[in-house]
Amino acid sequence: MRPEIGETRSAPVLSGWPGRGLMVIAGGAAALAHPPWGFLPGLLGFAVIFSSVDRAAAHRLFRSAFFRGWLAGCGYFAISLVWLVEPFLIDAREQGWMAPFALAGVVAGMALFWGVASLIYALLAGRGIARVLLFAGVLAGCEWLRGHVLTGFPWDLPGEAWRAGSAPSQAAADVGAYGLTWLTLAIFTIPAVVLEGRSGIAFVIAAALVGAAIWTAGAIRLSAHENSRPGGPWVRIVQADVKQETKYDAGLFRNIVDRYVALTARPAAHHIDVVVWPEGAVPAAFEDYLAQGAWTAEAIAGALQPGQTLLVGGYHWREGPSGRPLAYNSMAALHRDGVGLAVTGLYDKYRLVPFGEFMPLDSVASRLGVKQLVHVGDGFTAGPRPKPLALEGLPTVQPLICYESLFPEFTREGAALSHLHPMWIVNVSNDAWFGTGSGPSQQLNIASYRAIEEGMPMVRATPTGISAVIDAFGRVSPPGILGEGAFGVIDAPLPSTFAPTPFFRFGDLPFFLMLIASLAGASWNGLAPVGARR
Repeated sequence: MRPEIGETRSAPVLSGWPGRGLMVIAGGAAALAHPPWGFLPGLLGFAVIFSSVDRAAAHRLFRSAFFRGWLAGCGYFAISLVWLVEPFLIDAREQGWMAPFALAGVVAGMALFWGVASLIYALLAGRGIARVLLFAGVLAGCEWLRGHVLTGFPWDLPGEAWRAGSAPSQAAADVGAYGLTWLTLAIFTIPAVVLEGRSGIAFVIAAALVGAAIWTAGAIRLSAHENSRPGGPWVRIVQADVKQETKYDAGLFRNIVDRYVALTARPAAHHIDVVVWPEGAVPAAFEDYLAQGAWTAEAIAGALQPGQTLLVGGYHWREGPSGRPLAYNSMAALHRDGVGLAVTGLYDKYRLVPFGEFMPLDSVASRLGVKQLVHVGDGFTAGPRPKPLALEGLPTVQPLICYESLFPEFTREGAALSHLHPMWIVNVSNDAWFGTGSGPSQQLNIASYRAIEEGMPMVRATPTGISAVIDAFGRVSPPGILGEGAFGVIDAPLPSTFAPTPFFRFGDLPFFLMLIASLAGASWNGLAPVGARR
């Protein structure tokens, strides 16, 4: 029998401010499952959130269900996004005052998606155990929206709490990070129903079996390719340990260039085919420091061997439709030939960081004294939709510039657009903005999921760490990584590329089927009519 309006399953465990505080704590506990903390039991916070939203009062669903979900989201994002204060402290004199407002605003905004998910669940959920699938579906669906609305910001999806390269993370090759989010939410929400009797215990056992199956499948996938050997070109990643604040000191410009040049020219045990410098390696426009006759261009050419290619992140200018120059955050491919440097490829960043690389509602923000973090003209302009670069002598590569590594399907969409199949991913990033907090390790873990999803290796270069060569399982490939504050290079052969994964072939289709299964399962147990409540 479907519950009547005003009926609840059981009395709330906590109400008032203690209950609200519990929601914040539960969300924060779930966030602690992500790097650098790795506290996976924290994912049980989703069971607490589910139980609380499940008991929301019918006569005030917005105030009850929505607010509980929003509070849980605030706890989650306050922990996972605490690094957001770091970029504002680089120029603390001008921008430091914005740090608490920026963090609070982003946290509150991201938490809205969790509030909406909780409200939708409360409006639709019936009595059956399958309502757990409905909760997992609506929250995972709203996480998908978080990754797409207003350019999207899919930082720390619940499914990415698993360490990239671990057995559970391998499920992303089949269902992507959003599908793994659905599975993670379902598994860690089901323990909440144990209090409902024997059927609840049976579902907890079922959840444990599903989790074991995911782990086993991932372990088999890892072991099946354990003996695969790298067969690609040799890559050198250069990490010069250049702090962000030093880039604004003109007196240090030569020192910055010299650091990159010296590491690039360092002798190697193997022939290096491609050298990778990070995003914003040289604090000047390509047109300036790569101009013919410029000492910088001559120094860079001198550091490279004939036949080598340098992939470097930076910015350049291009005349816009109105004749006004527009700035683009880009990655250039520079080939060292017998004469000097030749530009053989250019990729312009498609996904720009709001408030960092461009300012939404710029006229309003400027009157309030709010400034974007990157001081290049009036901000960057988005490039065309992404597509791989076909470079002479190298496997086809898909560039991802910093923030773009957060987005599932980015590489897949680029391949479909260009009809070129990339064989590897290069992620040039400026993690110097993150300082030494949790940001760099989280960014590394998130970016590594793109390698798992696409079944192709990733080369990741940052100015201050963490830089690494990542194999198609999302694991750091020998000889290891350059951690935060390290100065040096990584020389390694490019790991093997696998056959197209299910995710590369079908994208988020499996995830959308999961969402349909959530609704179908909940419907089988009786969806409550909108406006009705147990």
